[in-house]
Amino acid sequence: MKVFKFGGASVKDAAGVRNLASIVEKESGELVVVVSAMGKVTNLLETLCNAYFYKQGTTESVIRQLREYHGGIVRELFPGEAPVYGQLEELFAGLEEIARGESSLCYDYEYDRIVSFGELISTTIVSAYLQSSGVSNRFMDVRRSLKTDTSYRNANVDLELSRELCREAFDFRGTRVYVTQGFIAGTRTNQTTTLGREGSDYTAALLANLLDAESVTIWKDVPGVMNADPKEYAGCEVIRRMSYKEAIELSHFGAKVIHPKTIKPIQNKRIPLYVKSFLYPGEPGTVITEVDEPLTLPPILINKRGQCLLTLTPRDFSFIAEEKLSRIFAVLAKYKLKLNLMQNSAISFSFCVDGGGALFDAFIKELQEEFEVLYNRDVRLITIRHYTEAFVREIIGENVPLVEQRSRLTAQFIIQN
Repeated sequence: MKVFKFGGASVKDAAGVRNLASIVEKESGELVVVVSAMGKVTNLLETLCNAYFYKQGTTESVIRQLREYHGGIVRELFPGEAPVYGQLEELFAGLEEIARGESSLCYDYEYDRIVSFGELISTTIVSAYLQSSGVSNRFMDVRRSLKTDTSYRNANVDLELSRELCREAFDFRGTRVYVTQGFIAGTRTNQTTTLGREGSDYTAALLANLLDAESVTIWKDVPGVMNADPKEYAGCEVIRRMSYKEAIELSHFGAKVIHPKTIKPIQNKRIPLYVKSFLYPGEPGTVITEVDEPLTLPPILINKRGQCLLTLTPRDFSFIAEEKLSRIFAVLAKYKLKLNLMQNSAISFSFCVDGGGALFDAFIKELQEEFEVLYNRDVRLITIRHYTEAFVREIIGENVPLVEQRSRLTAQFIIQN
């Protein structure tokens, strides 16, 4: 049994769904197909959630956009009458019912139950199209079998319970193909949770671990793991083979090809991970696996935009010691913000996090209760693994970094955008 994961870019339009079907059709064995929300639908659902929770703007216009976008895809895939139209109507009716109601006092809870509709809609369309194309499959609501705690927006998976439920659900009796959702899960009381932004890769890895899959393939719009984003760096190349360790380092530093949590579940069971292009499915792509011998890798560039660099100084002029650091990390954890870089002196602590987000201003305000807070918004964090001085000069150029850090293998720079 194999696990295929298709991201939003691969199913952004009707042509993408048809292409997915052609890839799945060529695979003759048992298959679990994990699908993300289509295109940029998650962003649109986040806008809907903010309008609903904070009562900023109208929810009706956002839902209208969602209907029009998905409706255009469905009409092209199913020009006549088809059951999928009624299935989608039920989903949109459920979303509209939430938007008309009164929100709870928990933003993260509302976020998960609203944003999850992206995956539910996309998998409904994909499953129906596969069926109409002659690829018999079973639609599976992953929330019934992938169980988590109530840490909304970044839920922790109950592996033992999920293993039992997944093996019951994905039993491959009467079907060789399952279509299910990435990113979302459910609690024991059937409340919807999510596994963190861009978490569909993690879902694929979890299902592979729990079901003892032969391999996982993540289908992307790039020909594999590359040493830079081809949209930003002309000299990039595909890395054909990579170790689990290197992959998890790259994901930690923000490489978009792989979600940070993806590697652990597959490494624990030595399941190979393939990163391949849905545009050129015949190409070999990249394989991430256990590697015993040292690999010679080129400099690898990771460019994270939209960052915020903050510098905190205690108002009482006390040292940045364990007590102060504990307080700072507690606030970061409360707002579910990940440190991308940190540096401290005697009386100041500087760090870089993803900027923006609905709760970012509240995060700053809470820090200001105890610290003087200086910050630069919309900066870039440049990370270079396996750096050389020549490559650093090529990438950084005449820019003067606000912060610079280097270790044996990794150099990081924060520069003005």
